[in-house]
Amino acid sequence: MISQTSARRGPDLRLLALVFLAAVTILLVRTLYGRNGMPYFADTDDAMRMVMVRDFLGGQGWYDLTAHRLNTPWGAELHWSRLVDLPLALLVMAFTPLLGMDGALVAAGYVWPMLLLALLLWVSALLAHRLVGPDGVLPALVLPVLSPAITAEFTPGRVDHHNVIILLTLAMVWTGIEALRRPRFALLCGLCAATALAIATEALPTIAAAILVMGLAWVFDTARASAMRGFGLAFALGSVVHLAIFRPPARWLEAACDVISPVYVAVALVVGAVFTLASLMPPRDAWQRFLLLAVLGLAGLALVVMAYPQCLGGPYGNLDPWLQANWIAAIVEARPWFNNLFELPAYAMAVGVPVLLGAIVVLWRLWRVREGRAEWAALLVFLGLTAVVMLAQVRGARLAVMPAMPAAAWLIVTARQRYLAAPRVPAIAGLVLSWLAFSGVVLSLLVTALVNVVPSRAQTVSEVRASKEPCLVPAAFADLAALPPERVMSPIDLGAHLLLYTPHEVVAAPYHRNQQGVLDAFHFFNDPIADARAILDARGIGLVVLCPGMPELQGISGKAEDSFVNLYAAGTLPAWLADVSLPDGALRVFAVLPE
Repeated sequence: MISQTSARRGPDLRLLALVFLAAVTILLVRTLYGRNGMPYFADTDDAMRMVMVRDFLGGQGWYDLTAHRLNTPWGAELHWSRLVDLPLALLVMAFTPLLGMDGALVAAGYVWPMLLLALLLWVSALLAHRLVGPDGVLPALVLPVLSPAITAEFTPGRVDHHNVIILLTLAMVWTGIEALRRPRFALLCGLCAATALAIATEALPTIAAAILVMGLAWVFDTARASAMRGFGLAFALGSVVHLAIFRPPARWLEAACDVISPVYVAVALVVGAVFTLASLMPPRDAWQRFLLLAVLGLAGLALVVMAYPQCLGGPYGNLDPWLQANWIAAIVEARPWFNNLFELPAYAMAVGVPVLLGAIVVLWRLWRVREGRAEWAALLVFLGLTAVVMLAQVRGARLAVMPAMPAAAWLIVTARQRYLAAPRVPAIAGLVLSWLAFSGVVLSLLVTALVNVVPSRAQTVSEVRASKEPCLVPAAFADLAALPPERVMSPIDLGAHLLLYTPHEVVAAPYHRNQQGVLDAFHFFNDPIADARAILDARGIGLVVLCPGMPELQGISGKAEDSFVNLYAAGTLPAWLADVSLPDGALRVFAVLPE
């Protein structure tokens, strides 16, 4: 039982501060020493985020989300939100007088993830204190720091939106569960859902879980009508406001499937209308309330589908089919969790076992313990939907790990109570195993040791990632940065860093809204060299810049005999490509000469 005094006091902030400082120390040491000489903005999304922030500070308009140096010479609009650019821009502005622009970008890259991590641990502590009690706070603080899925998204240099979505996901879980007792928290849950939707559509499964929790809570107890209504109205109105923030008035009615648009706002309005109507005329029986929500909800969603059938294919529904089959499908982290047991076994086990075990623990608690069943059932909805996404795409684990933390805390506290009651070997083993089973780092080390004994494809994946890292450090671009602006053809995964560290324009970076640029990059490297030359001429390309360690230099199946990748491998590139690379440089640079 959680005493009323304990509930009012909340989690111990001193413990929170201690764990946070330990986590920050580990992350900083790992970045400064463990990855010394490696790229700071290692991921293309982090590099591109800082490109957008710098352009924003340089005078690009709030509503102008076009990367003007991408898809040269025409530019490409991205599907990102200024809600993430704004705090980063403020940090860069604050640090620039002291460190200069380049130093300020790095400093912001340190501060921003740490601020988000502090908030994440605080919300995790609040949720564990709510569901498990004071004894559950410690594991709820420590275990996220031991999860690769979490530390990877909150490490210095990680400035893309994923860590913000992780935080908003956990905030939805906490406020949604808190709303079962305190209805005003439903308003916060609805606003968190609208904000998450405005930042990235990857939050849709968690938003769907929040909608289910609010609706089912009312189905089983009409006293929760105000909570359901408050969530629906906050979600609907918040989505409308975020659409106005995201797009200029002339584009408010422009449909899109990969960003907040009338498609998703219409869904939010349906939720708000259905929840409000149902709360004002509740049927007597639970099955009738469920049927009412189902009929009204399905009718509203049917109208949305009729208005926007193009979005039934999801955010990538409008992407070129060839790119879906040959580009998106090749992304390792976009593959199912079971596939990644062979591709990335250490990571798959480290993030998958805690999530799946957490779901089992919640089911076990619901079966064995009567107290707090409504709250734990709500947690199961959040955890269940995010776990399904993880099974479909392993990268979904970053949203599923945090909802599993209360389950881990409850299991550890239960095991500790049994140990204190009877401190014998089985009880000790149970307590130790309850910690280890949710400690992703330990699971990762165990699997890595096994992989080193039995080599697998995972080593190849790791080697490919490591081989391109020397190409992504600022020093690799120093000589290119000194040249006057040029238009550049490069491998897709090199484009964002070229934009960040040089004044040049590029054809491609890994963003689905730049599908013509991505297609042209694939065609350049794999089609006959005459077709490749035509692409360069059509875009006015002056330089071809390569990172030999990137997989694009291996080509794709069906590449032409005289493709660029084959000629490059054989050392027989045409005379109109003059090698102007530095002898000891990580990048290979070719000047495009007149034929």
